[in-house]
Amino acid sequence: MGDILIAIKMKSIIKYLFVLALSLSVIPLYAQHNKAKKQVVHHKIINKNLEGDLVNQSHGRAIVALCYDNQEQTCQFSLFNALKKSFIEQGISFFVLKDKLSGRNTFQLTTKAEETIKLLRDSASCWHLNPYDIGIMGFGVGGYVAAMVSCKASFAERPNFSLLFNPVISGIDLKRNGLLADVALPSKDAVLSVDEPGFVASFVRRHLTPEAALFLTNDDVVVNPVQNGVAYYAAMRGNGNNCSLFIYPKGGHDLGLLADEACRKQLIDDVNSWLENHQPIATPQSIRVACIGNSITDGAGIDLASEKGYPAMLQKRLGKGFAVRNFGVSARTLLRRGDLPYVNELAWRDALAFNPNIVVLKLGTNDSKPENWRFNDGFERDLLAMVDTLQALPAHPKVYLATPIPAFKSTWNINDSVIVNAIMPIIRKVARKRHCKIIDLHTKYAPYGELMQADGIHPTAEGAAKMAEIIAEDLSKCEVKKRFFIK
Repeated sequence: MGDILIAIKMKSIIKYLFVLALSLSVIPLYAQHNKAKKQVVHHKIINKNLEGDLVNQSHGRAIVALCYDNQEQTCQFSLFNALKKSFIEQGISFFVLKDKLSGRNTFQLTTKAEETIKLLRDSASCWHLNPYDIGIMGFGVGGYVAAMVSCKASFAERPNFSLLFNPVISGIDLKRNGLLADVALPSKDAVLSVDEPGFVASFVRRHLTPEAALFLTNDDVVVNPVQNGVAYYAAMRGNGNNCSLFIYPKGGHDLGLLADEACRKQLIDDVNSWLENHQPIATPQSIRVACIGNSITDGAGIDLASEKGYPAMLQKRLGKGFAVRNFGVSARTLLRRGDLPYVNELAWRDALAFNPNIVVLKLGTNDSKPENWRFNDGFERDLLAMVDTLQALPAHPKVYLATPIPAFKSTWNINDSVIVNAIMPIIRKVARKRHCKIIDLHTKYAPYGELMQADGIHPTAEGAAKMAEIIAEDLSKCEVKKRFFIK
């Protein structure tokens, strides 16, 4: 009987060991399968000019590369292929838009690029792309087109980031080297700017032009790196936008440095490192927060406002699951008859196109100036119109009306008495009419006068962080917590 029991136990042990061994052999295969699954690539010919390699992956990043004329026979195309391989290994879908420069003008080239970006966004769900993480890249003239699209395209057609390799930025180099010189530039303004070193750079828009990385060679004799890539970097940096600059000692305009394996690896590592450190904030599942306002929202006077202004600080406080965008524009009024009405700005159109779930609307400081407040009879009507437009968006956002922070000084004729006694009561009245929540920044920020810049109007970076703290606290206390906030 004992022998039988021992035999049964041995049989059970052997069975257990067999199952264990089998499972251990399956786990690596499963892992390999999952890894391979991420690398599954579907090559898709979309039209005669556009083809893409779509990668089955979760993050949904995509890059559109602009390829013109004979770049396929140059060192540049070698980099195209090297970057393509690297991107796909990271799970980034890669699209190539091919076209000819001959017989084309800048309008035609930028239009095609814009249409491609919009096509990817419109097809995002079926191609497993993140519509808020679509980049553009180009070499030379391709860099020129990519930069123009980044600066001038509408919200739906504008990329989320750009990778520019020895880009043409200066109108001087555009003409000097015969690039697109066979046709006229597309607009009168562009022609007038053609002799300015900052041709494309002059179109950089604060908070709206997407972040960029520039890769230049110091020995480029075709495209002067100072008048081009460096000029674009300076314009981006000067406007408070995120931008990175990489300069390599050799390589020429066609990036022939890639013949050197070490240089090739360094450049590709730099590109990959930049992409890794610039992950998208927004996804289709994100709770989108639009911060609309004047220079205080914009972050005037704060170095690197895109990172240290109150909307950026609000993003850090709200954390994962939220996508906060800065739509502030300096000196703007709520009043449509004011000197610089906010609703006339591209930022307003971008804010609407963003289709936010939450809006923090903070205007009124510049309206208190005598030259603007003489039109005070329109303040309630204009604020109601803005709120109505926002609430009618497809996302039906929750609109929060923030009172202006105190004007600690009367700089630029800004009048705190008008803010307190005239503007704030109207804001509260509109809030009641349209069932909006009030964020009383004026009262809650009053003890923090030491966190203001010398003008007494604009907060410092520390003051912006305090504003973000106040706004985040009010958002978390309101009913939006039940609707949106992640527990």
